[in-house]
Amino acid sequence: MAEELPTEPERNAVAADGEATEQPVEQRKNGLSRGLSDELAANMRTGWADTELHDLEPIAQVARTAERRAALSARFPGERLVVPAGNLRTRSNDTEYAFRASVEYAYLTGNQTQDGVLVMEPAEDGHRAALYLLPRSDRENGEFWLDGQGELWVGRRHSLAEAERLHGIPAHDVRELPGRLREATGPVRVVRGHDSGVEAALTDKVTAERDAELRTFLSEMRLVKDEFEIGELRKAVDSTVRGFEDVVRVLDKAEATSERYIEGTFFLRARVEGNDVGYGSICAAGPHACTLHWVRNDGPVRPGDLLLLDAGVETHTYYTADVTRTLPINGRYDDLQRKIYDAVYEAQEAGIAAVRPGAKYRDFHEAAQRVLTEKLVEWGLVEGPVERVLELGLQRRWTLHGTGHMLGMDVHDCAAARTETYVEGVLEPGMVLTVEPGLYFQADDLTVPEEYRGIGVRIEDDILVTEDGNRNLSAALPRRSRDVEEWMARLRG
Repeated sequence: MAEELPTEPERNAVAADGEATEQPVEQRKNGLSRGLSDELAANMRTGWADTELHDLEPIAQVARTAERRAALSARFPGERLVVPAGNLRTRSNDTEYAFRASVEYAYLTGNQTQDGVLVMEPAEDGHRAALYLLPRSDRENGEFWLDGQGELWVGRRHSLAEAERLHGIPAHDVRELPGRLREATGPVRVVRGHDSGVEAALTDKVTAERDAELRTFLSEMRLVKDEFEIGELRKAVDSTVRGFEDVVRVLDKAEATSERYIEGTFFLRARVEGNDVGYGSICAAGPHACTLHWVRNDGPVRPGDLLLLDAGVETHTYYTADVTRTLPINGRYDDLQRKIYDAVYEAQEAGIAAVRPGAKYRDFHEAAQRVLTEKLVEWGLVEGPVERVLELGLQRRWTLHGTGHMLGMDVHDCAAARTETYVEGVLEPGMVLTVEPGLYFQADDLTVPEEYRGIGVRIEDDILVTEDGNRNLSAALPRRSRDVEEWMARLRG
């Protein structure tokens, strides 16, 4: 990796106090640039071809993003609305984490550019939307090669004119935004937590309560997916299915190395067919399956154990799948593993059957929990009757988590929605959620027979609520224990 010049990058054009830092490049150079000759500087300013792109087509979801902004406008008439994409975050020293735009910004614009900001100015007929973005790197003052975030270092950006064609929104230089925000009058709301510079410029104009209302509304907008979103989720799931197949084919190599071979195998599929993984892949072999979010993935993969693989591909538009299968590493469940697995499968079947329009959101969780509780009582692991166990929540020692969540641009989507519209709400066509019951017997749990200890099983699928019931988007991955075994045998030859 080439060493970047330790200069003040363009992304810090908005200082912490909201002031634009209009520093000339000469003030942002390191030792190398201090020795810059006039001849080299002049040479670097000239001889570059015009690379403006004139034949760009609008992004696929441009009509959908316009509809979303219209709905937002109708909810907050007469108010200025500010939605930032966010900034780069430092990983270590002069390297950054890969950038991912805020969900709210990407949902309303389709743009994924760091430092971008959507501003919706109140107008007589609603709002006028504008994107504020970094323009192309300036070649005249040398920032394209002297600045650590210049295009020579990190790649070409779209020009403002190109951004307008792509997103159907007028685009302006984001370095002008702090001054405009400070001069703004009237009510303002901002999505917080993504851009401290933007928030600083609005310090005396916003309130936490009003901003929370904006974020809540944007979260609840995403509860019901449109056709574009459902199509993207199908893409994510289809790629995820292929990623699971990839893993099964290389389980022998994972046995010779560690869970990280599984993680790397799935990640390759995610990067080839999508943007990334939608969350840290859980590649939990043996007793690690009892740790709900095991993402260290540094343990052994042993024949005779189970592998709990919870992973999802994220598409280029940020929609993610979230699928789990618990697989016998040697290709066949033993008797106890099969008994536990089949119980979880039966619970998932009950949960999926409860997903339909008009049903309460909690119904699928309660259906799955009842089945698991019946099994725990039947096996003598908890004293019945079943109603008593459910009333006291005693089954939760082994079931642990909720049975699902909304899915979309976040793996746990719509997290800022109000309880009454989400957890206590009613299912509608177009909602997409996971159904993922599990049983987990910790390796040190002395309340269960020794042979149960260290076994963890979860089965998770992505379910679309339809007009007449539901559709399992991830049905291409087998779920019944015998079907899983046959599927693995075919893939492993």
